[in-house]
This record gives sequence, C-alpha cells and structure tokens, in this order.
Amino acid sequence: RVSDAGGPGWDGVREITDTTTNQISFAVANSAQSATKLSLSKPNPLVQALRSRDIRFSIKLSLISCTLTTLLSLWVAVPIGYMMSRFEFRGKPVIDTLLDIPIVLPPLVVGLSLLILFRYMPEWLSDAVVYKWPAVVLAQFMVACAFAVRTMRVTFDQIPQRFEQVALTLGCNRRQAFWRVIMPQARGGLLAAGTLAWARALGEFGPILVFAGATRQKTEVLPTSAFL
Repeated sequence: RVSDAGGPGWDGVREITDTTTNQISFAVANSAQSATKLSLSKPNPLVQALRSRDIRFSIKLSLISCTLTTLLSLWVAVPIGYMMSRFEFRGKPVIDTLLDIPIVLPPLVVGLSLLILFRYMPEWLSDAVVYKWPAVVLAQFMVACAFAVRTMRVTFDQIPQRFEQVALTLGCNRRQAFWRVIMPQARGGLLAAGTLAWARALGEFGPILVFAGATRQKTEVLPTSAFL
C-alpha cells in the first residue's frame, strides 16, 4: 500500500537517477575521448627523451661506467676488506680512517681533489684521463669503492675465523681456505657490496661534473643529463 501511494514520487526519483547516470556516462566518454586525442597529439615526454641521441649516449655511458666501477671496486674491496677484518698491523687505524674520507667528504671536494692530483701527474696521463670518459669511472670509483670496502669488511667480520683454522689443519693453505671456505660464505656480502657500489656510482654527480665535465656525446651521464 505504501508503494502504491508513493508511486509517483519514486517515478520522479527514478527519472532523476536515470538522467544523472546518462550525464555522468556522457561526461566520462567525453573525458576519455579528450584524453585519447591529447595523448595522440602530444607524445609521451619519456618517449621523446629516449629518442634523443644525447640521452641514449648518457644512458649507455652510465651503464658501462657503473659496471666497470663496480668490478674495480669489488677487485679492491675483497682483499682490503679481508685484510682489515683478519689481520692486526701497525697503521691499521690510519688506513681505516683514510677509507672513510671519500664517504664523508663533500662530492665537489672529491672532484677537486682528483683534479688537483692529476695536475702533478705526467702530462700524457693527465691528458688521457681528465675530462675524458676514464675520468667518469675514476670519479665514481673514488666513492663507490669506499662503500664496497666497508660492506666486505663487515661481511668477513661475521664469518668465524674457526672455519679457516679448521681448513688449515686439514691441509689447505691460506689461499685455498680463502677461496674454498670463506668466499662461498661471503657471496651474499659480495652481492650487497656490488649492488651498493653500482647504485652509488649511478647517482654520482659532483665529482663527475668537476673532474670529467658534462660534454655531450663524450662525458655526459644520467646525473649530468638531468642537470643540463
């Protein structure tokens, strides 16, 4: 009975609801059509950037230099981290402090230090490195290597020396004990050190700008591309 009495009222509500729904659907359709036209008329900025030869060169140089920096950093970090973890010798605190300098120094100071250092190098060496692509790798290496050394030292600190001692008593020399016993347990730390060094090298800006410059198609990497 109530529905019969309220029939005309509900018909009005239904009519308003249908009208509103149609208007919303029409607005959504128009918005989608406008967005489609806009996307077709204005290409994606990311796609436009990737079409640039300068951007493609900076991406290529960044990937190559970061990979070289990571390999060099691990090549240095593994023996130094092992030495700092396992041996006690005179001057160890000094070396420990020197390893922290690239981490705590401002990036521009690191670049200026490299630039000043190569002023006293032989001219042929300075001409081959400064403001060339090797300067990019060297600038990245100065900072990334310090992080890799710290990571590898912590990794070796967490591996008990007892494993090496047992291997030595079973006939292994120290080199064999290192490669067969220690390094398999340090794979996680090695991966962490490599990842950290690669990421740190990829984000390096200040030392590269000062020591290698930002010449397009020559020493431009992704951070300097963002700056330019």
